[in-house]
Amino acid sequence: MHHAPHAVHEHLADELWNAKRERKAIPPISGRYPEFTAQDAYAVQHCLRTLDDKNGAVHAGYKIGATSVAIQEMFGVDQPDFGFLTEDMLLPDGACLDTSWFIAPKVEGEIAFRIGADLSGPRTTAADVLAVTTEVYPALEVLDSRIANWDIAWVDTVADNASSAMVVVGAAVPFDGRDLAAETMVFASGDSVQTARGSAVLGHPAESVACLVRMLASFGAGIGAGDLILAGSLAAAVDLEAGAAVRASFGSLGSVSLSASSNCVLQ
Repeated sequence: MHHAPHAVHEHLADELWNAKRERKAIPPISGRYPEFTAQDAYAVQHCLRTLDDKNGAVHAGYKIGATSVAIQEMFGVDQPDFGFLTEDMLLPDGACLDTSWFIAPKVEGEIAFRIGADLSGPRTTAADVLAVTTEVYPALEVLDSRIANWDIAWVDTVADNASSAMVVVGAAVPFDGRDLAAETMVFASGDSVQTARGSAVLGHPAESVACLVRMLASFGAGIGAGDLILAGSLAAAVDLEAGAAVRASFGSLGSVSLSASSNCVLQ
């Protein structure tokens, strides 16, 4: 198994960093480096995280991507991935998002977890996750691809921090053992209305978080106490267009909404 040299990882991280800042997409990495491995893709993401850290970003948690059949089919990927979240990516319920902040944004409805204790290890289960979950939240994840035209293979989205951009987080609900697999979500944007259940993500959203912990274990890492974890989209992503109002309403977790505009007034 040959891996691309570290200099290539750093160069691509620089490209993605600038693409995000200038809102100008780059050509797919998979097309330029056909031999790119999963290890290479996560190495680029790690370089990107280092750049973020150097520029004052504060770690907030992780997101899990490609956990539902809807998303795997939509993007032509067949296994989950993860990206990191920083505090400046998190927005409050009802936030106005300016479409000019992004290249080609999409939005998803998800359940987020607040993890109250460090969690690591290759054999972590959904039960382990639920045992340390303090709160759950309705959430809207805004995706963006710094890869041109969403022309992504799995390595492209991984390198590009799992195509994450921002997260609108609803009100916290203390976790009391409620059945998150049975939790229903109605996800509405304009004329598009989708209904889904928590079981859409690997059978149970906590299994999705456990899968993240097992993936992190292969890098000698884990989830830290206090981390916010986005457990993956329950339904297909929709394009985020100026004028759109997007809402995810859950059976028992309440709802979360955002509006998109071409001229948001900052609160």
